[in-house]
Amino acid sequence: MNTDFVINLMNESMTTAATVGLPILLTTLFIGVIISLFQAVTQIQEMTLTFVPKLLLTGVVMYLLGPWMLNRLTTFSDYIFSHLLLVK
Repeated sequence: MNTDFVINLMNESMTTAATVGLPILLTTLFIGVIISLFQAVTQIQEMTLTFVPKLLLTGVVMYLLGPWMLNRLTTFSDYIFSHLLLVK
């Protein structure tokens, strides 16, 4: 296998993983910070107060960006399979 191909494949896989995972991670991070500030101000320490909004907002983000994420992953899979057939 060509070394350049392996390096390019690793670079592309890390970029795709970061691009697909970033919207969900940023959403949960943002809502977690907002809820933590709310809990600190009101002194309410309820575990479901952090879990339920994160779960709902993650579902909304996956519903809205799911087709785009699937398209990115499908394009990456096509890239891998097309280049693996060419490399011997």
